[in-house]
Amino acid sequence: MKNKSQHFSHLDKQGKASMVDVSSKPDQVRRATATGRLVCQAATIRLLRQKALKKGDALTVAQIAGIQAAKQCATLIPLCHPLPLDHVRVEFTVKAGHIAITATTATTGKTGVEMEALTAVSAAALTLYDMMKAVDKTMRIEAVKVASKTKETTHQH
Repeated sequence: MKNKSQHFSHLDKQGKASMVDVSSKPDQVRRATATGRLVCQAATIRLLRQKALKKGDALTVAQIAGIQAAKQCATLIPLCHPLPLDHVRVEFTVKAGHIAITATTATTGKTGVEMEALTAVSAAALTLYDMMKAVDKTMRIEAVKVASKTKETTHQH
């Protein structure tokens, strides 16, 4: 028997791509949080805070983009299960040299929502980048990762 760490769940016995069968798994409340950041010049952060960017309110647009992206994750990532999301939150903390991005997702289902949280952070970062690239050619997206992932048994009444 193979060690679980050596098994790729998205490959079948012939080594071909395969969506994981989760039909026998119980429904559970699943939550995930992902984080990342967009590193910017201090002058770019000042323009953002002053709402002086020519393309408009970048944080609001990026927040909506992140939420939308989480809802479209299965369309973007071929082997992700389409999930009915119960909650998506995208938040920003604007610092002197970067914008920290946090996305939290939740569902009640058979599989986790970390891909949706990662997709939300990525889309929010890309949207910020797009809206500010005219004023800052040095921006970079970094450290996109899963910060937490939980599941709890649902209580049937």
